[in-house]
Amino acid sequence: MKSETILEQAALHCESRGRKLTAKRRQVLAGLVKSQKALSAYDLADYCRDKLGTSLLPTSVYRILEFLESLGLVHRLNTANKYVACAHVTCDGANEIPQFLICQSCGSVKEIGITKSFVQGLSQAVEKVGFHLANNQLELECLCADCVVQQGGVQ
Repeated sequence: MKSETILEQAALHCESRGRKLTAKRRQVLAGLVKSQKALSAYDLADYCRDKLGTSLLPTSVYRILEFLESLGLVHRLNTANKYVACAHVTCDGANEIPQFLICQSCGSVKEIGITKSFVQGLSQAVEKVGFHLANNQLELECLCADCVVQQGGVQ
């Protein structure tokens, strides 16, 4: 999907919640969308400067990422301390919970959705052994198709 369409949908998403996708917020989201990978706030500030011609301080990028995350427009990958644009900005993913496949070779990230009932089942299994889920986000180490081919297939 075109990045401009994603950004337009993100602006509508913000507006419907009484918030605004300001120019700087739009630039940060555009950086994540156009880079098509997970970036830290520092990486994102560099990307915006080098590729989009926008100068933003990393502290500003952090605040903007927090705002975008609060509206579900970006996701924070806990294991990498990086951010990705939500893959479902242009649709309503209310029936699914986002999960992330992270290529352990090239670092590419793919967002998938799993059903709420799956997470409930997982939570129940965890509780049976005396634990409680602190977070329902899964980040699975994988190999993307390109890396599998480059490595000559899965072992």
